[in-house]
Amino acid sequence: MAMQLADRRRLMSFGLREVCRRFYRRTAGLRLSLTPFSSHVPDRLLVAPSDLRAVDPFVAEEISFGRFPLAGTSLDTEGLSPFAVEHPSKAFSERLNSFAWLRHIRAQRTEPACARCRSIVASWIALHGRHPRGIAWEPNVVAERVIAWLSHSTVVLQGAEGGFYRRFMKSLSYQVRYLRGIARGLPEDETRLRIRIALAMASVSMPTRNAFIKREGRRLDRELERQILADGAHVSRNPRAILELLLDLLPLRQTYINLGHDVPSKLIPTIDRMYPALRFFRHQDGDLALFNGATSTPASELMSVLRYDETGGKPFKSLPHAHYHRLSANGTTIIVDTGVPLKAELSQRAHAGCLSFEMSSGRNRFIVNSGAPKFAGREFRRVARSTAAHSTVTVAETSSSRMIRSYFCRASILAGARVTDLERSNDQHGNDWLRLAHDGYLNGFGYVHEREIGLSSSGNKIKGHDKLSSPDGARTQDGTEAVARFHVHPSITLSRQDEETVLMVAPDGEAWAFSAPGLKPSIEEDIFFADASGFRSSQQIVIAFSPPELAEIRWMLKRME
Repeated sequence: MAMQLADRRRLMSFGLREVCRRFYRRTAGLRLSLTPFSSHVPDRLLVAPSDLRAVDPFVAEEISFGRFPLAGTSLDTEGLSPFAVEHPSKAFSERLNSFAWLRHIRAQRTEPACARCRSIVASWIALHGRHPRGIAWEPNVVAERVIAWLSHSTVVLQGAEGGFYRRFMKSLSYQVRYLRGIARGLPEDETRLRIRIALAMASVSMPTRNAFIKREGRRLDRELERQILADGAHVSRNPRAILELLLDLLPLRQTYINLGHDVPSKLIPTIDRMYPALRFFRHQDGDLALFNGATSTPASELMSVLRYDETGGKPFKSLPHAHYHRLSANGTTIIVDTGVPLKAELSQRAHAGCLSFEMSSGRNRFIVNSGAPKFAGREFRRVARSTAAHSTVTVAETSSSRMIRSYFCRASILAGARVTDLERSNDQHGNDWLRLAHDGYLNGFGYVHEREIGLSSSGNKIKGHDKLSSPDGARTQDGTEAVARFHVHPSITLSRQDEETVLMVAPDGEAWAFSAPGLKPSIEEDIFFADASGFRSSQQIVIAFSPPELAEIRWMLKRME
């Protein structure tokens, strides 16, 4: 009852804060709608910041024919404005209204292609540009659109008439004022930081006073201090968030330098701090680990960011503020999630994957988490966030953290696992060991999950030990079923060697044997959410056990020579 009462209080507090934020945003929008549309409009743009994201000529060609392949689907407008027809999904509408697709037009940049872009921008201004409401004016969408319009203004404005140029600048200024008005009313998450990046970028790209440029720089500095942890990770604990932010921060830094402005004092040190964190999450195959909302990473985008990395050096062994650990030896890497969401407000995309791990070797990922789907419905996102979608132990098919669904809190993690014990050590043979535990199943089932993972100094053997222990005085439920899951990357082929052993073979021939002494691991069907092409069928290795009769299991991974 005490825990339920505490949860209820946290829910009420969280909901009240969200009510205040939404009221602030709506009043900011109302104030803006009462502002004359043409006030304080600069007459030109000074610079178009660069865009490091990948360009797809296919998307540019499709758009030229009136087809928009966005958010995992495609819309044929049949000659109409894409904003005048019904959209297939909310995700599609967000991508369309963000105008991030403008970067693909660089692949053509012909006069007809630029004219087509101007027509689409003009239709958006006519239909959505004056009244800040709906998907087109959601904070994350507006921030992306401002950055896209600034970065690709050379495409949109190439050959533009004076009348369109003025309408474009009016709308851009209007959106910048809107972002400035709502920024304080947002939680301290990735969206708010991207808004500060957009405002800083607008301050140097549009004619304004030097004092205004410095003010936006100081506000960006404060936001970077709040959201980028001392170890370089983002407060959301999402590895992909580091990459996404660097894709915007790097062009912003270069724009300051190119125009001769003083770079905000925290910007360069923060970028230098983020690079080691990005390398920390990078697997042997070059992709990023799939924790807490991370999904597939285009190799071209990752490389475009890494080529500006001047920090060098090997990845850290741990990120103590983001709560992750990395074990690595001789081409084998293990990354372990040893924490929980830092705040309830930051948990709307967080996953219940405490103590889950991923493993890669050579140029292959073998053990993974299911990852987050890029574009999917609510039910698939819920499944991807569950403990069962991670390479860890699940008790009674229940997630180790409880997700609350409400109008105000959305799908936040309000209560759940806490890491109660963590120890990192090396034994006499130089093997690297990580021991940790979480109490996510203590209140509901009376068990603490203890996990031990050890990587040999030669990198060819991994030993694991999972245990469900019951502390003194804890009440356990009879007949509780537990399952240890090891999700396997779709590129890996599984085959059974004997009752205790499953062979994992990569496309290049590298093989690892998974074994569980005295047990019979099974091979089951699985879904990999984080593939670049969408959902992909895969397999998983599963070990079922029932405490207290069988409360601990041991397993091992060994590279086949």
